[in-house]
Amino acid sequence: MEHIVSTQQAGQTVRQVALGTLKLSRGALSRLKFTGGIRLNGQQARSTQRVSAGDVLCFVLTEPDVPQPLPSPHPLMAVWEDEHLLIADKPAPLATLPSRHQQGETLVNRVYSHLGCPEHFVYRPVNRLDKGTSGLLCIAKDAHIHQLLQRQLHTGLFEREYLAVCQGAPPEEQGVIDLPLGKGEGILRRVDPQGRKAVTLYQVLRRKGSYSLLKLSLLTGRTHQIRAHVSAIGCPIVGDYLYGTPHPALPGRFALHAFHLRLRHPISGQDLCLESPLPKELRNLLEYPQPQTNI
Repeated sequence: MEHIVSTQQAGQTVRQVALGTLKLSRGALSRLKFTGGIRLNGQQARSTQRVSAGDVLCFVLTEPDVPQPLPSPHPLMAVWEDEHLLIADKPAPLATLPSRHQQGETLVNRVYSHLGCPEHFVYRPVNRLDKGTSGLLCIAKDAHIHQLLQRQLHTGLFEREYLAVCQGAPPEEQGVIDLPLGKGEGILRRVDPQGRKAVTLYQVLRRKGSYSLLKLSLLTGRTHQIRAHVSAIGCPIVGDYLYGTPHPALPGRFALHAFHLRLRHPISGQDLCLESPLPKELRNLLEYPQPQTNI
């Protein structure tokens, strides 16, 4: 990360420029001090040194040594990208991360291949999507950008909206689901008065047979929040094998799609606003009559 000192910054310390203008975290600056990663006009520098207008300040951010993923033969659908971040349109069912229960290909492998299998690759997702959820997901290309985007998460600067095909529909055309969530059995989440605050906004966009299409926005970011919330009010997501029942037309996935993502670029300040259309298999659920089924 390179920065040319402005006239307004002249006289400040390296630390002040790093923490103030460049928004480095104190932890990152501390690591740079011990690794010798602070350079001023090409020479190793201390964080207490003062800078002059026109000085070239460079912070060498090294990546940790982590096991590298295998390349993927499948392309990544990137809807926006620059040198700092990448926004992918994740299909379902594709896991976002590997785990002891998920040993096959994940989004990590596709991102790794898309970036050219870089040395010392570290996968840094900003938001998360369940394996069975499709849609937009933001990935930072280095630790500094990841930290800046994480600060936006769960604020008005990082807005996420979802579309869900649900069994049944809420009684009102729009409303707020304000139900605290706690841990249930296994990975399940359940409504729990002693749980963590969880708030979801919903709007009914369409009703078709026994199904409805909802637009949902998150005001908090709890695990399985949308899935647990809509199930708790009596309209589980179609195909949700944890909070409802599987659907034969949706093998391995359920009818939840992250269709809208808005964020502020952490370097340029540009407002990025991106959308992903509802996948065909979810549109199909609304195009044909459904039997009246109680779950």
